[in-house]
Amino acid sequence: MITALRRLWAAPRSPGAPARVWRDWWLVGILLVLSAVELATRAIVWLPVSIPMALLAIGALLFRRTRPLLAVGVAYGAVLAVNIASWSRFDDSIGFYTTTSILVLSYALCRWGSGREVTLGMVLIVLTGVAGVSAHYTTIGETVGEAVFFLFPCVLGGVVRLASTARLRETDQVKLREREMLARELHDTVAHHVSAIAIRAQAGRVVAASDPTAALDALGVIEAEATRALSEMRLMVRTLREGDEVDLAPQRGVDDIERLAFGSVPPVAVSLRGPLDDLRPTVGAAVYRLAQESITNAVRHARHATRITVDVTGSDDTVRLVVTDDGEPHVTGRGWTGYGLIGMTERAALLGGTLAAGPGAERGWTVDAVLPKSGASR
Repeated sequence: MITALRRLWAAPRSPGAPARVWRDWWLVGILLVLSAVELATRAIVWLPVSIPMALLAIGALLFRRTRPLLAVGVAYGAVLAVNIASWSRFDDSIGFYTTTSILVLSYALCRWGSGREVTLGMVLIVLTGVAGVSAHYTTIGETVGEAVFFLFPCVLGGVVRLASTARLRETDQVKLREREMLARELHDTVAHHVSAIAIRAQAGRVVAASDPTAALDALGVIEAEATRALSEMRLMVRTLREGDEVDLAPQRGVDDIERLAFGSVPPVAVSLRGPLDDLRPTVGAAVYRLAQESITNAVRHARHATRITVDVTGSDDTVRLVVTDDGEPHVTGRGWTGYGLIGMTERAALLGGTLAAGPGAERGWTVDAVLPKSGASR
C-alpha cells in the first residue's frame, strides 16, 4: 500500500493535454448563459456568495488541462468554504446548479494531473464532499449515492488516462521497431560497401607492383564505395539491433514488388514506371516494405475488393508509391485498427518522405507515399 502511494505521488503528468481548445470557451459560454437563466428563474439565497462560487467553478474550466490542481483548488475551495459556512443554516437553494461543472474538473485532475496533483486534489475533493454531507445530511443511501456520483468522474479520468498511456506506449514501440528495422537495412547496406572496399584493397595490394594502373583503378573503386558507405551511414538511426542473428537474405527492392502479386486474392496489379535504377538500397527497401504492408492491409480489410493496384513511379528526385483497392467505401476504422500505418508513416518520415492514407475518391482505400531518391533523413 505504501509503495503504491509512493508511485502515485511520483507519477508524472499525463502527456498530450492541449493548452486550451475552442470547446473550453464554448463550454464556459454555455454555462454562463445557463447561470444567467437560472438566476432569473430560480430563487437563490446568499447571492453575494453563490455568484462568485459559480463564476470560479465555471472559469476554472479554462485552465483545467494545463493546471488541473489549481483549477480544482479554486473551484472546490470555493465550494468547501460555502459548505462550511452553510453548517449554520440548512437551505437547499444555496448555489447554482451550474456549479456541478466542478465534476469536469475532477475528471481533468485524474486525466492530466501528476501524481502529486492527483493526491492533493483528491484530498480537497473528499474534504469538500464530507463538508457538504455534514451540512446537508439526509440518509445513508443518499450519502452513498452522492459519493458515487461525485467520485465517478475521477474514476473515469483515471481509466481514460490509463488507456491513453497504454496506446501511446504501444505506438512508441511500433515506431521503435520500425526504426530498428530501418537501421538493420542501413547496416546491411553499409556492410556491403565496406566488404567491397576490403576486397578491392586486397586486390590493389596484389597488383600494385606489377600493374600500377590497376592499383589506381582499385583506389578509385575504394573511394566511390567509401563515399557511398559514408552517405548511407549518415542515414542510419541510432537504434541498432542487439543480440539478433544476422539476416543473410538479400535486401528487397523495387523490382521485388512484382513478386507480391503472385497468389494474392484479390489479384494485385503492379506497375513500375520512370527511372527507378538509381534508387539507394535503403529507399528501394523502404518502397518494397511500404508496398508489402499496404497490400497486406488491403487483403485483410478491403471487403468485396476485386483488384489491388500498385503503382511505383520514379522521377528525377523522388519515387512515388500509390496502392489502391476497389473495396467497399467508408469502412469504419479501415486500416487504422492496428499500428501498421503508424510504422509505415514513421519509415517514410525517417527517409525524409511523406505518407498519406485514407478512403479513395470513389471506393476502397488509398496509400500514397513519396520518398526522395537520396533518402535524406529528417
